[in-house]
Amino acid sequence: MKLTDIFWPFRSDMDYIERELDRAIDTKEPVLQKTSSHLLKAGGKRIRPVFVLLGGKFGNYDIERLKHVAVSLELIHMASLVHDDVIDDAELRRGKMTVKSKWDNRIAMYTGDYIFARALMIATELSNPQIHKILSRAIVDLCTGEIEQIRDLHNWNQSLRNYLRRIKRKTALLIAISCQLGALAADATPDVVHRLYVYGYNVGMAFQITDDILDFIGDEKKLGKPAGSDLRQGNITLPALYMYHVSPDARCFRELVKENRVDEMIRVIRESEGIQVARRLAERYLTRAAQALTPLPDNKSKDALLKIARFIGERQF
Repeated sequence: MKLTDIFWPFRSDMDYIERELDRAIDTKEPVLQKTSSHLLKAGGKRIRPVFVLLGGKFGNYDIERLKHVAVSLELIHMASLVHDDVIDDAELRRGKMTVKSKWDNRIAMYTGDYIFARALMIATELSNPQIHKILSRAIVDLCTGEIEQIRDLHNWNQSLRNYLRRIKRKTALLIAISCQLGALAADATPDVVHRLYVYGYNVGMAFQITDDILDFIGDEKKLGKPAGSDLRQGNITLPALYMYHVSPDARCFRELVKENRVDEMIRVIRESEGIQVARRLAERYLTRAAQALTPLPDNKSKDALLKIARFIGERQF
């Protein structure tokens, strides 16, 4: 199963959103135009806009209204990636040069700020104050998650709670409000809006945990980055935390950490039970996501949401 197969019934609206994204970053400033276009053309799953549109299907669907939510959320996500690449000193993303590596850190930071600002400008087209409140709170949490990640770099003493809170703020919340705001912008009932938020939160947690698994065991060509990139940058994720704190071989692993033998650490984690522990946790989140949808009416959108959850559980990149 591929995401493109799931998205196929919504391809015309997604093509429209893609054109709106291109319009959103248009500027007469040549450097910003080049950097923003570079980021947009690097691609991505566009999973947040898809969730907005699917959420909108549970209310009064209007693409002209929903586009403001879908484009804003994708731009916020894009801006956070540019800033992430500066913090992580990343050379590649999705197999292509990052903005910071093709230009420099200063240009990358201003590009991220520009895209962030464009996202907020587009959101002003929506008059519902609740949408703005949710969006603003999510941006605050996103920034908090970024700071927490910096704080916890190379911190092997962080707890599972630290890790889960960080990925909630960095990844899950933006996916959760994509589902929530799509329904809210379409005037869906409060119960539907809430259930879609719960679905999105759980899918988002599973999405990031799966990302963290793939960072160790995924195909480097498909991922577009070297194996163990997160660990090399000091970002300690669930499989590594398990190996350090819980594994029967934790004592030996801690010696590797102490001696900074990163290649051996990555090899040990790849072969450890930590990968399966992380998979089981991701599956628990996906089960909760599916349960949140159970009372909703059976339709193509519900079916697509369930398929996306299954895709996240099975994906290889």
